[in-house]
Amino acid sequence: MSALSTPAPIETEVTRLLGIRYPIIAGPMFLVSDPELVAAVSNAGGLGAMPSLNWRTAEEFRQALRKLKSLTSKPFGVNLIVNQANPRQKVDLDICVEEKVPLVITSLGNPKETIQRMHEVGGKVFCDVTTLEYALKVQGLGADGVVAVSAGAGGHAGPTSPLVLLPYLKKNLKIPVIAAGGVVNGAQMASTLMLGASAVQIGTRFIATPEAKVDESYKNAILRSKPEDIILTKKISGTPVAVIRTPYTDQLGTELNFLEAALLKNPRTKKYMKMVRAYLGSETLKKAVTGPTWKEVWSAGQGVGLIEKITPAGDIVHEIAREFHDAVSTFHQEHAGTSSETSRAQREI
Repeated sequence: MSALSTPAPIETEVTRLLGIRYPIIAGPMFLVSDPELVAAVSNAGGLGAMPSLNWRTAEEFRQALRKLKSLTSKPFGVNLIVNQANPRQKVDLDICVEEKVPLVITSLGNPKETIQRMHEVGGKVFCDVTTLEYALKVQGLGADGVVAVSAGAGGHAGPTSPLVLLPYLKKNLKIPVIAAGGVVNGAQMASTLMLGASAVQIGTRFIATPEAKVDESYKNAILRSKPEDIILTKKISGTPVAVIRTPYTDQLGTELNFLEAALLKNPRTKKYMKMVRAYLGSETLKKAVTGPTWKEVWSAGQGVGLIEKITPAGDIVHEIAREFHDAVSTFHQEHAGTSSETSRAQREI
């Protein structure tokens, strides 16, 4: 951690709900987020999160949770895939309940049981959403907040610009909205809060950290890539996933072949095809993330264009908080005269 003083807290509906200092969530990233990275973010005043499926077995996931608890006493989160393509959703939820995970972030399915059971042990549940329709459904089920996954996000990015999605959800929901997609710095966080978000979820920037246990080629790809290098491919999970363009992704292509697409549409085969595609895609990602391979498939969002160096995760949290305060202060200073001039002009009219 740097020697700079700790930035002042940033209070929002989400920081009060979760008991954290800054409205910054380190997005749970497949094969990237681990106890060390999560703890570093939480200890710095944000909230780190990790997917349960980063571990081969449910018991390994449980041990990872216990290791995380030994590294931080602060709140943290776990991502659960809650659709039928995840054969471990029930047992992983059991573990989250038994270990009293403070926050669960659900993706790709029906979160009803997760919400009910986590609430029974005092946990909170946020749900990934890309549309108002689904956001209203999870609000009705009792979700504590929604993660608005917009265009520009890594992983399963949403189709809608955050400039539209955030105020649209805020206008129609009663629960907090968390902005996800393209956010890298404090000025961007300030803009999302002005649009109606109560926190940001940041993934890609936390890949470029010493704590992220990924191959150096992945980190270097983050540093050298531009927003235009991010493409969407269906070849990983069957639905569009944002990855960095490489010679291998060019060879792989971005669309499913005719047979794969047909099997995914058929009600009888859809579940099994999703499972097969998810397994094959995760194996490809694992090889690229953990070691050198010519099959370079690296998940990332458009924020890569704003990431220039490897920085400790805790320092990133504090840097974003400082940038937020600076951005807000600068905005007020630059526009302080504008309001008085406008008032004077109105009086003259």
